[in-house]
Amino acid sequence: MLSRTADHLYWMSRYTERAENIARMLEVSYRMSLQTPAAQGGYWGAALGINGLEEAYRSKYGAITPSNVLRFMSVDQDNPSSILSCLRAARENCHAVRGTVTSEVWETLNTTWLEARDSVQGLPQGSIQGSELTKYFEWVKFRSHLSRGVTVGTMLQDEAFHFTRLGTFLERADNTARLLDVKFDELAPQSSASGEYYEWSALLRSVSAFEIYRKVYRDMITPQRVAELLILREDMPRSLHACMKEVHQILGQVANTRSQETMRRAGALYSRLRYSRIEDIAARGLHEVLTDFLDGTADLGNRIAQDFLLPIG
Repeated sequence: MLSRTADHLYWMSRYTERAENIARMLEVSYRMSLQTPAAQGGYWGAALGINGLEEAYRSKYGAITPSNVLRFMSVDQDNPSSILSCLRAARENCHAVRGTVTSEVWETLNTTWLEARDSVQGLPQGSIQGSELTKYFEWVKFRSHLSRGVTVGTMLQDEAFHFTRLGTFLERADNTARLLDVKFDELAPQSSASGEYYEWSALLRSVSAFEIYRKVYRDMITPQRVAELLILREDMPRSLHACMKEVHQILGQVANTRSQETMRRAGALYSRLRYSRIEDIAARGLHEVLTDFLDGTADLGNRIAQDFLLPIG
C-alpha cells in the first residue's frame, strides 16, 4: 500500500474517533457542572487541559467560561481539535482515498460532515446551547458508531482496513488515558457521598462504562475500581489494555522491514498492561503511570508515521 493512502486512512479514523471522544468529554463536563455549579470552572479547565488546548483557548477567549469552552471545543473551526474541525478533517482524508474505501464508508463520513456543517450555520453566536447540547453530543457519538460499523461491515479486511482500525484504537487509548489523568485530579473526594457517586458515575458514563462497571463489580463505585476497569480490564472496550491489545495485533498484521522496533515497543506497552495489578499502579501513582503511558502512545504515533505513513525519501 502507498504510504500516503495509509496516512489518509489512519488519520480518517483518528479524527472520527477524536470527534466522538471530545463529545463524550464535553458531555460529562456539562452534566457535572450542572450538578455542582461552584466547581464548574475546574471542569471546563480540565476539558481544555485534557487536549492541551488551554493556551490556544486563552489566546482567543481569555477567561474560561462554559459557553466559550463549549464553542471552542465544539464548533470553532479555528481550533483544529474541535468536533467540527475533526469531522471536516475525517471527511477530507476519506475523500482523498475514495477509491480505497467502500462507497458506504465515504457516504457516511461525507453525510456526517455536511450535517455537522449545516447544523452550525445560523446558530446564535455560532454555538450550541441549552438542551440542544446533549442532543448534539449524542448525534456525534452515533455518527462515529455508524462510521465504525460501516467500516467493519463493508470493507475488505486488508491493509486498508488494518490502518483504519489502527488509528481508531491508538486514538481511543490516548483519550482514555488523558480523561483518567485529568478527571482523577478533578474528582477529589466530596463531603457528600451522593456528590462523589454522581461524579464517578459521570466519569464512567463518559466512556460508556457505567453499566459495565455495575455488571463487573456489583457494588459501590470506588476510584480504584474505576481505574482498574479503564486501565486493566481486557474485556472493557475502551480500556487501555483492550486498545493496546488491538494496536499490537494490528501492527503485527501490517509489519514491514522497518517496523520491528515499533512492534517491540507496542508489545512492551501491552505487556505492562496485561500483567499489571491495580495495587501496583496505585503504589506507584496513577498520574505517573498514565504519563508514562501517554509518552508511550505519542512515541508509537511518531514511529508509526515514520515506518508506514511518511514517504521514503
